[in-house]
Amino acid sequence: MKEKIAIITCSNACLDYIDHEYDVKIFRTSVHLGEESYLDYLDITADEFYQRLEDDKSIFPSTSFFPLGKMITVYEDLVKEGYKKALVISISQHMSGIYNASLLAAKEVPKLDVTVFDSKTVAYPQAKMVLVAAKMAKEGKDIHEILEELEYIRDHNKIYFAVHTLTYLVKNGRLSNASGFIGSALKIKPVLVISKEGKVETFEKIRTFQKAVDRILKLYYDETVGLDVEPFVIHANNPEVRDYLIKVLKENDPLLKRVVSLPLTAGVGAHAGPKTVGLGYYIKHKK
Repeated sequence: MKEKIAIITCSNACLDYIDHEYDVKIFRTSVHLGEESYLDYLDITADEFYQRLEDDKSIFPSTSFFPLGKMITVYEDLVKEGYKKALVISISQHMSGIYNASLLAAKEVPKLDVTVFDSKTVAYPQAKMVLVAAKMAKEGKDIHEILEELEYIRDHNKIYFAVHTLTYLVKNGRLSNASGFIGSALKIKPVLVISKEGKVETFEKIRTFQKAVDRILKLYYDETVGLDVEPFVIHANNPEVRDYLIKVLKENDPLLKRVVSLPLTAGVGAHAGPKTVGLGYYIKHKK
């Protein structure tokens, strides 16, 4: 009988907004609004977070990742539950310190063999990896089989973002190639991409948000022609543009039954900023 593998992720995967059957442990980001702090999703949902920013323009959000001590407690609890192996699927290590912290915490719990996998992304592609890993673990697959599948997903997904303001990304230091975005240049509505290395980078500088939205649609179609893909839309309190993107996707592909749609969590939205919209795809395995 193969050993059970516990699956862990961070709240940045947006897994809380997906109905699923698996017991996945979550390292939760703390979201700071002024003097108040909240655990992502448990204390403040995406909708509540964006409403707070809307209600009080003076608040600038910041985040901190799950404390090392709490990670150690999660690992120790898994040992008590009879687990000997655990797999952590983290947000890109270029976006957060969760990856390294997960490794450090694992050294304090020698009875648990912890593997930390850098998803090199965030939101739905990260959640996709988590759900696939949980399914495979439930089926009794070993860690090497699971990691091989996660590497495939990591190598076969892409997200483009249209952002309403660069202020949050630049001020929080999450934009890798932010040079040149100073003063009035922050009014630019660029298209951003998550690179293969897992960095948020500027893809193109665009003057209006609608043009940026149309550009990510064109990029999606240019790159997915002839491919069997799973499209997804993620947004920071921008249901109008979310609905527009889904409508266009379905009109252009009458066979498309479902487009995955998720809100950006408070922990991610604190850096992306309100009204940000992402359009991405996962290239399915060839049958």
